[in-house]
Amino acid sequence: MIPPTGRRKPESEKHFGSKQLAFQGATVEIRSPHFHLMAYRICRIFEIENGHMLSKHPDKCQFPHGHSRRVECVLEAPDLDERDMVCDFKVLKLILSDYLDQYDHAMCMNTDDPAYAEFKERYGDRVIGYQSEDPTTEVLARDIYRHLRDSLDAYRENSVGDFPLRDSVKVVSIKLWETSSSWAEYSEA
Repeated sequence: MIPPTGRRKPESEKHFGSKQLAFQGATVEIRSPHFHLMAYRICRIFEIENGHMLSKHPDKCQFPHGHSRRVECVLEAPDLDERDMVCDFKVLKLILSDYLDQYDHAMCMNTDDPAYAEFKERYGDRVIGYQSEDPTTEVLARDIYRHLRDSLDAYRENSVGDFPLRDSVKVVSIKLWETSSSWAEYSEA
């Protein structure tokens, strides 16, 4: 890795992972900055129709409009479970389907928007208020990520039956598509 200054990092500053390999009857340790990056990843995609109004936006986005959104949920684990999976895709469906359904055919609005109270009274739970915050695609991606992270922890504690979830399975990111050419991604990694 070459820093922006063009100076190579000395070996002592590099973060190395290691692997133990058997070679001609001896155990050899191989160190590499790439070993810590190895993981298995899965992605489950959900689709929803969702509207929002961005009251802080200076142009057309301040008006009610909608998007055909794709929600890409990426999980990872350092190894596979006894079924040779990161986890079953069913876990993501169980955790996210109802949560994402609240956004489907709903209007997300900043609670400070002058029209918020009227929309909320008229459309009830189909209007989702964001406390003094515009529900941009970035904000929605963040909220979906946090819900998934917290729900994985709760599911793990209560998981019984056919779809267990190991402690090593973590959320990598949520990528939320606004259009076929525009998306926002949120990650805490």
